[in-house]
Amino acid sequence: MARTSRLLSLLQILRGKRRPVTAAALAQELAVSERTLYRDIAELVAQGAPIQGEAGIGYILRPGLFLPPLMLSEDETEAIVLGLRYVEQRGDDTLGRSAREALAKIEAVLPPAAQEIARNPVALPGPSHKGFPDNRVAIEVFRSAIRAQAKLRIDYGDLNGQATTRVIWPIAIGFMNEARMLAAWCELREDFRHFRTDRIAAASEIGERYPGRRSQLVKSWRAVMDEIARR
Repeated sequence: MARTSRLLSLLQILRGKRRPVTAAALAQELAVSERTLYRDIAELVAQGAPIQGEAGIGYILRPGLFLPPLMLSEDETEAIVLGLRYVEQRGDDTLGRSAREALAKIEAVLPPAAQEIARNPVALPGPSHKGFPDNRVAIEVFRSAIRAQAKLRIDYGDLNGQATTRVIWPIAIGFMNEARMLAAWCELREDFRHFRTDRIAAASEIGERYPGRRSQLVKSWRAVMDEIARR
């Protein structure tokens, strides 16, 4: 592998790591010696890459470095375009607009051959969706509460029309084939629950943050979902 390509590959590997990774592991992944790896790290740091760490402990790429998508393979380009087109069709207004803007930015920095792939991809998301049931509460209300870790009081009607008022800790919005779902911890049930957004008649923040970190709640929720899937 040419050194320039190897340096870019090293940056890409580091970008995908959430925890420090040792020089030995990086060298093995790149199929080079540790001595070469240390030289490459030093060169990237000298060029301004925000790599933090040291020999014997590990290295991590701090936030702040943007790698342009010029390194994308044909299959990677296809995957990104397919994903963004799907979000444009299935997401709410905010996500749909953001998907279009993101795709335009990516296409602008791709080389001509890759631009052709992006504009005429092999994989297509299929026909436009017929639409989701109308919400009485804007999706932005839920998105804002999730980002702020804010408790919500909601008025919810189940499949049989039974109405309840609950206090929930919203953690994620799911875009299903026929409806949008709000995943949350429900104080009434003392467990994770999923609420169709079109059945939420009203929602308001109660002025409290839910405890802990949302990331930990999401991790616990995924563990519950995995357990259900294994049954």
